[in-house]
Parts: sequence; C-alpha cells; structure tokens
Amino acid sequence: MKTYTFAIAGCGKLAHIIVGALLKDLLPQFKLIASHSRTFEKAQEIADIIETSTLEYSCKACATFEELLELKPDYIVETASPSAFKEWALPALKNGSSIVTLSIGALADADFYKTVQQTALENNTRVHLASGAIGGFDVLRTVSLMEENTVTFTTQKGPDSLKNTDVYDDSLQNETREVFKGNAKEAIALFPTRVNVAVAASLASVGPEKIQVSINSVPGFVGDDHRIEIKSDQIHAVVDVYSKTAQIAGWSVVNTLRNIVSPIAF
Repeated sequence: MKTYTFAIAGCGKLAHIIVGALLKDLLPQFKLIASHSRTFEKAQEIADIIETSTLEYSCKACATFEELLELKPDYIVETASPSAFKEWALPALKNGSSIVTLSIGALADADFYKTVQQTALENNTRVHLASGAIGGFDVLRTVSLMEENTVTFTTQKGPDSLKNTDVYDDSLQNETREVFKGNAKEAIALFPTRVNVAVAASLASVGPEKIQVSINSVPGFVGDDHRIEIKSDQIHAVVDVYSKTAQIAGWSVVNTLRNIVSPIAF
C-alpha cells in the first residue's frame, strides 16, 4: 500500500480533528510530517501529539511556511483562512504539493482562481475543495453541466457568530433579520472567514457572481443552517445541512483525504 506524506497549515480545532482521525487509523495511507501555524506553539502542539503517539514517525513543527515546503509533503491540508490560502497556495503548488483546503472563499477572486488553476496544471498538482459544512456538490455540478439554472444559498446563524462584523448590532439579539443579500463574491468580502461554504456552492454551479446569497440572524440560534437550492428546466434540488458545531468541516477534510487514495471514489 502506497503511503503519502502530508502537512497541516493552520493548527486550530479542525487540525486536531484531522490528527484524531489519523490516530484512529482512519487515514492509513497518510503520514503527517509537518505542522505550521501563525502561532508556533499551536504547530508544536500538533507535532507533540504525533511524537507521543504510537505512530512510528515524527512530525516537525515549522516556524515558517517555507520551512514546511522544504519537507516537500505530497499534500498540504490548509485549515487557516482565505488570506492564508492566498499567501500559501501558489508556493505550495509550485513546490509539487497538492492542497486540500477549507478556505474556498479565496477562490471567489476570479483572477486568483485562474492563477491557481494554471499553476496546478503546470506543476502536475491539484487543489481539492473539501465540502466543509455543506454537501451536494455532485448534483450542483451535474445540473450545471446539463442546462441553465439558478442557485440560491440561504444561511441561518446566531447573532453571536456575527460579532466583529459590519452587520452586527445588539438589536440582533432580539430580532430575526436578513443581514446580507447579494452574491458570494460580495458575501466573502464582507465576511472573510464565515461564508466559505457559499463560495464553494457557487464554484460547483453558477459562479460566485451569479449565486444568490442570503444570510439571516436568528436570536438564540446555535450553529449554522445552510440551504442550497438549484432550479433548472428539468431539475429542482434542495440540500439543507444543519450543523451544531464546526466539527463537520474537519471531518470533511478527513473524508477528502480518504477519497483521494480510495480505489472506489465518491
């Protein structure tokens, strides 16, 4: 059985989920050889978990992304942010590493998307978009190949999750309100780390500038509810995913890694 090396860039809660799956032997064809985070201590924490496990290899905590690239991992799992993905993607692809990312919002920038695509082609590498907290990419892509269609993306969030954004005010604690209406490109500009899923759905269908996005604040709401609806002449499909926590995003990376090496791919 062939083994692949990977590194994690961005060592928060989602990275710990991936490492946990590794320790449960859910990723038997992968070895985690490096970790990197804006805060070195977080990268070291990930490396220490591997060091103290029963795995027969070590993981290096890297102070810089360049140090990580020197190890030439087959894959880099990026769980940091769209801004980090924009900074790291091209050097990683040019270095021969494919990427698994949750920071899909960065690809709402059409010029950057094209550059990433071309760089991956030129270096025989790939960018795998993990599904995060949504699903239905298969039906979105299939219908979009078939015929013209329209896609809407509607999200419900609790007001606390909107704090430190331009749309938040204390009245949201007591009233339900649509705080954003527009397209995915506009949404990711306003909420740089909160609507990667909307950009993902748009890339699988009509594109960031054509998808209709609505973000709604609901008092007392816990978690996120994402509803994607696609309509064409022949098809009407709805994908509605509620998640109490962000854990599903970390597990979607685990699923993506498993799918990459599986002889039977979903």
